[in-house]
Amino acid sequence: MATTVLSGVAQAQTAPPPAAAPAPQQQTPTTTPQPAPAPQQAPAQQQAPAPQRANPAAPAPLIAAPQVQRTIKSIRVAGNQRIEAETIIAYTQLRAGGTYTNETIDQALRDLLASDFLADVQIEGVETGDIIIRVTENPVINRVIFEGNRRLKTDKIQPEVKLAPRQIFTRTAVRADVARIVELYRRQGRFAASVDPQMVTLDQNRVDVVFEISEGPKSSVRQINIIGNEQFSDDDLRGEMATKQSRWFRILSSNTTYDQDRLAYDQQLLRQFYLTQGYADFRVVSAVAELTPDREDFIITYVVEEGERYKFGPVTVDSAIRDFDNEQLAANLPFKENDWYNAKQVEDSIEALSETAGLFGYAFADVNPQFRPDRENKIMAINFVINEAQRTYVERVNITGNTQTQDKVVRREMRVAEGDAFNTVLVRRSQDRINSLGYFGEKFEIEQVQGSAPDRVILNANVEERATGELSLSAGFSSLERFLVQAAIRQRNFRGKGQDLRAQVDYSTYSKSVELGFTEPYLFNQNVALGATVFRRDFNSFNFIGQERNQTYENVSTGAQLVAAVPLTEYWSLSGNYRLTQDDVSLDEAQFFTNGVCDPLKAGRYLCDAIGNRLTSAVGLNLSYNSLNSSLRPTRGERLQLGLEFAGLGGDTRFIRARADARKYWSIGSGFILSATGEGGYIHSLEEDRGPNTDSVRITDRFFLGEPQFRGFDIRGVGPRVQRIGFNGTVATGDQLLVTDREQIIDDALGGKAYYLGKLELEIPLGEGARELGLRPSIFLQAGALFGLKRPVVGQQFPQAVDGSGNPLFNADGSPSLLPLVTNITDAEGRQLYFVPTGGENAGLATTCPIGFSSTLGGACTGTSTNTIATNSTAPFFERYVGDSAKPRLSVGVGVNWNSPFGPLRIDVAHALLKEEGDDTKLFTFNVGTAF
Repeated sequence: MATTVLSGVAQAQTAPPPAAAPAPQQQTPTTTPQPAPAPQQAPAQQQAPAPQRANPAAPAPLIAAPQVQRTIKSIRVAGNQRIEAETIIAYTQLRAGGTYTNETIDQALRDLLASDFLADVQIEGVETGDIIIRVTENPVINRVIFEGNRRLKTDKIQPEVKLAPRQIFTRTAVRADVARIVELYRRQGRFAASVDPQMVTLDQNRVDVVFEISEGPKSSVRQINIIGNEQFSDDDLRGEMATKQSRWFRILSSNTTYDQDRLAYDQQLLRQFYLTQGYADFRVVSAVAELTPDREDFIITYVVEEGERYKFGPVTVDSAIRDFDNEQLAANLPFKENDWYNAKQVEDSIEALSETAGLFGYAFADVNPQFRPDRENKIMAINFVINEAQRTYVERVNITGNTQTQDKVVRREMRVAEGDAFNTVLVRRSQDRINSLGYFGEKFEIEQVQGSAPDRVILNANVEERATGELSLSAGFSSLERFLVQAAIRQRNFRGKGQDLRAQVDYSTYSKSVELGFTEPYLFNQNVALGATVFRRDFNSFNFIGQERNQTYENVSTGAQLVAAVPLTEYWSLSGNYRLTQDDVSLDEAQFFTNGVCDPLKAGRYLCDAIGNRLTSAVGLNLSYNSLNSSLRPTRGERLQLGLEFAGLGGDTRFIRARADARKYWSIGSGFILSATGEGGYIHSLEEDRGPNTDSVRITDRFFLGEPQFRGFDIRGVGPRVQRIGFNGTVATGDQLLVTDREQIIDDALGGKAYYLGKLELEIPLGEGARELGLRPSIFLQAGALFGLKRPVVGQQFPQAVDGSGNPLFNADGSPSLLPLVTNITDAEGRQLYFVPTGGENAGLATTCPIGFSSTLGGACTGTSTNTIATNSTAPFFERYVGDSAKPRLSVGVGVNWNSPFGPLRIDVAHALLKEEGDDTKLFTFNVGTAF
């Protein structure tokens, strides 16, 4: 198998672009094609003339002889294997019986080579008239192979080249494919890329074509120079451009690579910037991109001419539509006379006037601004001419592209129907509602086209279906839940009817749940939504002792909920719900009970009061306003929710709970999204007073605040809590001091009856490369508080140590030295228990006998052993109630969402600027999982 470098095919390289305005061009050197070597011929007689042979490099006639006409006696083809002789002859003007000259023979050679079927052609018998066309056919391509392409995969290159297996090989096609591959690499910013085509000769006149690719480094923009700018600095103007200078902190940005199309776009951005600043005569004189000597980077130089700065002159509106008040329209424009000229405001005014016309039903109103510049006084007068138009009506609404979703699901979100007067606001609202379904692509837009008459418009809703079913089995690690497993199945567009069917199971160290739900958004084809959910949730509350989590109470909730919602207006809706929940709160008896009863010394009175089973029967009412452009990832609009829940229709608990949630989004340009959210709630018990220092709202019904909703604070890290602080040292040494290490303090969050939380967040756009990785960073500021509980019973009296004379002892700091609290152990009937001493019969067994032993508690005592009274000893501690304050806590931080290859990842780094005593802060949190 022989490998040959293809003759006449240039090795693609890149030369510096010429200095041409307005956009730079690149030049690629080429080489002159060389003729293929002729196959060896059998020895010919000396008197035989040399055969006429094609020479692409020398198009002049090969035979310099008098143009004598001769007759073709016969004509035949030799050397052809695949191509019929008649086909080859048909490409020439030579025919048996016809006349020919030397010029005719030369033209035949050129015509045959131009057919791209043949690698070499000779014409013999020119002197005798017995013409023989001896050909060497181009080989057939067996394979096309790409080598060295690591950055640009074969499946990206293959569709762009013309050579393919079983096609005829031609050098022209090879040259074109080399140029195309080089162009693909230039689009990737690799201007030093080169391509060396090779041909591997096989049997049966077949070849393998191998493109050996040297990709080279990515060509970055090393420097951007601007000449002629006086009013704005180079840095200001570079900030307006899409192309950025290559720097270490832009490692994730794709805008640092050289792109000729982006260079032209940057010129438009420069012009737009100057036009918004009043420089109406600004122009880019030239833009030159030069490749550095090392052929790795580019230096771009712009020459600009700023011109003079203009102000707005008289601004008027001249409307041919009788419904419009010209003076009122002019008064509502965003600029006035003597303001600095701003082309962006002019464009916005054109759009606003067009939308205003659309509100009155004129879908195709033509708004034409007429500029009257006064160059002497630097004034730009504008007259907005609104040409006469007919009121427009919707002729037809076409829904296309919905292969799974039923047509009615899309059509019921349309705010306009056939025969309605056209209205731009309603069309845009229809577009937002369809986007909010989440069934279709994010860039969906309703197209407006001319109908069958000038006063008719056709609305085309061409949707693109996307997957709405979700099946996941995931496992991961969370800073909140530690190891967790989740299995879920959901179909948000069940049967293509917009129904939501879901089932989910969660399991982690501290929580377990199973939930089934179904929602019908349009019950009986009426605009009434109905949903039902059944659930079982097991939650284990915990506190920290050092770095270890210590489980406190367990809450098992089993219940169901029914929800119905109806729209009131386009943006307002009303929903009602009924919830029935059985809560079972329990404590570990071995850890927190003494003598079969919850021990406040071990658990705290606030936890002992929470134990029990309760049935909650509650109804709720929610009022909602929603103008978001998308429910999945909104960029503009508002949402407001007001909710009220009453518990007391039967059951064991009675309360009223109110909640409010408001949020607003702004798209502030260049991909930045600003959002402001606020929420709050209050719960009021309707039950009788449960006693002094005991809040009537039970712990399972209260609000809690902390991670993840309040970043910068740990889970349940904000609000009322009881801290139990132990002592260091011993009584004997006199250095018994309270523990100061925060991690050694037992902390029980009690929740609160009222809370508020606000957040201001800015989502920051990244370059195209980072967006492809799924990175969405943001900065945020949060403030909130949790408060309102009745102060619980805290503190415990421990005996003070005394010396041998009965005098009380004190620590070195003057505080009293405390002894453990000793309590007697009794049986279920309240009888004192004793332990039989070791060394005798029944040693170590518990009995109610001070002396002797009884096989049953309370039975007759037999024996003479003197038993030891059974007691519990509790080490001294100090309790305090902290955190119950409405003063705001404040945190600031950065976060990023990343759709990583191993699953979704959320990272937050937040610092608490304001906090109250007892609050638990947390600097770094993350959550990651993986699907398998």
